[in-house]
Amino acid sequence: MVDKKEYEILEQKAEILKAIAHPVRLCILRGLVKSGPSNVGSMQTCLDIPQATVSQHLAKMKAVGIIKGKRKGTQVIYRLTNIYNIDELIKIFL
Repeated sequence: MVDKKEYEILEQKAEILKAIAHPVRLCILRGLVKSGPSNVGSMQTCLDIPQATVSQHLAKMKAVGIIKGKRKGTQVIYRLTNIYNIDELIKIFL
């Protein structure tokens, strides 16, 4: 039997898995693991998709806490957070 707190943690982990379950998001995460922090423009060029689409994918991952953005002038630089060792998960998985 799972207690309430443990179940909440499992729900949070399930939301993270849902957030990364898209090829574009996996590509973004792989790029952040391999190359480090990046801005939307760099990601957009690498992925060859519209900047607005990249921003939508980033918003979904940011909502579950696996990436963070920090404003630097007119740009936002995105990086992985350390929640549940997401960087290790991506390295192992990809």
